[in-house]
Amino acid sequence: MPAKVPAVSRAMAVFEAFAREKRDLSNSDLARLLSLADSSCSDLLHTLHSLGYLMRTSRTRRFYPTGRLLDTARLIAETDPLTRMAQEAVARLADATNESAFFGLLEPLAVRVAATAPSRLPLRYILDVGERVALHASALGKAMLGLLPEADARARLDTIRRPAVTPNTVVDVEQLMAQLARGRELGWYEAHDEGTAGVTALAVSAQLGERPVAISLAGPTERIERHRQPYLAALREVRDAMLAEH
Repeated sequence: MPAKVPAVSRAMAVFEAFAREKRDLSNSDLARLLSLADSSCSDLLHTLHSLGYLMRTSRTRRFYPTGRLLDTARLIAETDPLTRMAQEAVARLADATNESAFFGLLEPLAVRVAATAPSRLPLRYILDVGERVALHASALGKAMLGLLPEADARARLDTIRRPAVTPNTVVDVEQLMAQLARGRELGWYEAHDEGTAGVTALAVSAQLGERPVAISLAGPTERIERHRQPYLAALREVRDAMLAEH
């Protein structure tokens, strides 16, 4: 069985410490935060500094991450197979419907938008890549919860904050569980004026290996209602093509 490499764990813990503290840190600060001896921490920071992942501030000589880790992560993300698939899926969906399309990934407390394709129509709904949307008040969130066993979905809803974003936002767990049951039966999920007033979203979900994902389209409620059936057909078609190519 493969073994963990402690040095790698400690290096990643350095960056996690900076992310939590949101400030430059001295060797002694990091040694305390990471529960390391000062000498061991010094060797670790020296290595990361020599590789260009850390800089030292000119006045205090404290450490802070450079942009190298971010640049590396961006290059990896650009060629990530899931990212490419997400971009292709939303592009297909937007082309088929001319509504804004979104690809979401499940996180513990929300859904992260991994890819978007905006509608070309003047009146459209927009989300940015990286935004988090609420599990209880979005079609993406409900589609994700619908993939989970009922007990797990209920536990997530019990854990998260469920603010009433609009007068139509459903915050009661039992009502939300009933929506999820209905969505599983129909094979699609909906948020009708729940996350943003005047906006309706439709979504379907899929299991890509071990990763739950969902795609949705959203736009002005009147327009979505008028084209509901062809939009649902487009969602299913794009979802099925995505699964076939995975």
